[in-house]
Amino acid sequence: MKTTDIIIDTINRLPKGYVFTYGDFTPEMKSKEAIIKALNRLVQKGKIKKLSKGKYYKAEQSPFGELPPPQQQVVKDLFVSGEKTIGYLTGYSIYNQLGLTTQVSNAIQIGRNEIRPSLKRGIYTIKFIKQKNTITEKNIPLLQILDCMRSIKKIPDTSIADASKQIVELVKKQSANELNSMIKLSKKYPPATRALLGSILDYIGENPDRETLINSLNPITSYDFSGISKVLGKQIGNWNIKL
Repeated sequence: MKTTDIIIDTINRLPKGYVFTYGDFTPEMKSKEAIIKALNRLVQKGKIKKLSKGKYYKAEQSPFGELPPPQQQVVKDLFVSGEKTIGYLTGYSIYNQLGLTTQVSNAIQIGRNEIRPSLKRGIYTIKFIKQKNTITEKNIPLLQILDCMRSIKKIPDTSIADASKQIVELVKKQSANELNSMIKLSKKYPPATRALLGSILDYIGENPDRETLINSLNPITSYDFSGISKVLGKQIGNWNIKL
């Protein structure tokens, strides 16, 4: 079977939107150069799309035109190093996914312990945000919620009050163990994030380590989340959040 035929056969079995590289093809195809030439010929013929250097995908058509690959696919190689998880989607990339805004952004933000310069892939600009906690598959959903709390004032096309309503619902879905983990993870976030977390936990009646959170805050510092008292009530004053 010719190199091009093997490549086409492999691509036909890949789902639309899946981002692939020359490394996705069979081990017996040892010539990287031959694979790249074949892929570039398929790009020229319009059979596949090129995302960035060495990265390709099968475009999916919708009634509104051609769809770009999912953000998770665009940056999946930036989430792992060997078998270790080193990054996750955050910021603009998850506000929509978590129901905090209807706005979809072409900016992809990735939380990582070690950040790197921004880069472009196709229509996307990829930026990196420092995460001080160790990143694991298990704690990524908790880190994403805490990241939303940290940047609640920056979430586009919504108010702090409306965003906080959805964050409350997300926190409610967590188990007792997950809430404990969230409190521990919050220690490496700004004090305002911990104050907001404590206030939300009080509001839902599930604050397993309330003393730890309160003691982590400076009693003479206050935090401003405009309009949030409409959602969480006057008890936010217990967390130095302005009424």
